[in-house]
Amino acid sequence: MSTSDLQSSSAGSTPSGVSIVTIDSLARNVGATVVLRGWLYNRRSSGKVHFLEVRDGTGMVQCVMGKNDVDEATFAAADHLSQETSVEITGLVKAHPKRPNVFEVAATGLRVLGKPSGEYPISPKEHGTDFLMDNRHLWLRSKRQHAILRVRHTIIRTIRDYFDGLGFTLVDAPIFTPNACEGTSTLFETDYHGDKAYLTQSGQLYMEAAAAAVGKAYCFGPTFRAEKSKTRRHLAEFWMVEPEVAFMDLDGDMDLAEGLLVALADRVLTERREELAILERDTSKLETVKRPFPRIRYDQAVAIINEHRRERRAKGETNQDGSPVEDFPWGEDFGGEDETVVSNRYDRPVMVHRYPAEVKAFYLKRDPEDARLALGVDVLAPEGYGEVIGGGQREDDLATLEAAIEHHKLPKEAFEWYLDLRRYGSFPHAGFGLGVERSVAWLCGLPHVRETIPFPRMLSRLAP
Repeated sequence: MSTSDLQSSSAGSTPSGVSIVTIDSLARNVGATVVLRGWLYNRRSSGKVHFLEVRDGTGMVQCVMGKNDVDEATFAAADHLSQETSVEITGLVKAHPKRPNVFEVAATGLRVLGKPSGEYPISPKEHGTDFLMDNRHLWLRSKRQHAILRVRHTIIRTIRDYFDGLGFTLVDAPIFTPNACEGTSTLFETDYHGDKAYLTQSGQLYMEAAAAAVGKAYCFGPTFRAEKSKTRRHLAEFWMVEPEVAFMDLDGDMDLAEGLLVALADRVLTERREELAILERDTSKLETVKRPFPRIRYDQAVAIINEHRRERRAKGETNQDGSPVEDFPWGEDFGGEDETVVSNRYDRPVMVHRYPAEVKAFYLKRDPEDARLALGVDVLAPEGYGEVIGGGQREDDLATLEAAIEHHKLPKEAFEWYLDLRRYGSFPHAGFGLGVERSVAWLCGLPHVRETIPFPRMLSRLAP
């Protein structure tokens, strides 16, 4: 639609001398006549009064248009507006007489800026998940999705504020990597001018190099996992923040991770109460996210899991496939159900540290008191949301790291640059990775990560 079409389809014109404002600024404009620009979210009428619910990206407001407040043509035009019509409304801002911090606009003018070409696909009726995901580009306009986007924005801003406030330097890690350092099964392969390249799983190795340069570094960007997983916790593309700190040990790493999660919960509770209410989030579950977090060893977590399994056996329960419930074998990594069992014991995130080295990455340092264990930590969010942070202290001894690369049958030539960090001024260091989408799911109380990112990429979804 051209500009001339917009003008010719409009009722009235923008009054001169009247401020154009956003919905989130109405509190500062009570008693003033203003102009709002946005989209019609809903409309109802009593015959003599139209109630137009308008959104503009900053909020939503009800605009009340009486038959005697506008000319006949404008009132008639308002009676035929369809959902998602873009409009410009002029009116007097009023405070709601019974609801504090709620405002409405007594409309005295209307311009139609853009008319939908047909019926809006997403109506107030119930729609299936596949339909909504196919129309994700439109679904984002709904109250619920808008609330999630606002919370996500706050989480990302808080992450940056947290590390910037502690003197970290943001160092961008590459998205293309030249080798499949830990196997190709979970990496996306692509052609890079005739050479094989892979989409990054993590920027951590590069942050270790950055920490040697600036002391405290972090990267923040998209990462990719190609495993064919359909669980509610997995995406093929997600965002991760990865700090790395020189001369920091595992305890310092856990302190840093604890501080970040406390900051996230506090900021979301402070700034996004309205959005959490729209999402029907039980905020009491977030009020308990305070220091200190419980810190338990892998052995203790195994004991909790096996206590739970013994209770199930005593009740005569079996697994979903009908097999008997057996004790968790020491030395294996935890599954989602196991993480839930452990985290359900606590009212805040729990830190599980010193996992068996064999189930963790080759670059984690071994525990000097028990070489079977790695100085790593996973932070499990409560309420069954699972791991939101994984990290630990890195191996800083050259010979030990070379032996680990050989043990895992990794191509040493691919790690020569990484080994240089140990050859030239090796130092103790530690870090972690936090997944943004899992954090959004937890803080918003969402059942699936597909709503935590504007355009999710999953096993069977590459569009829109």
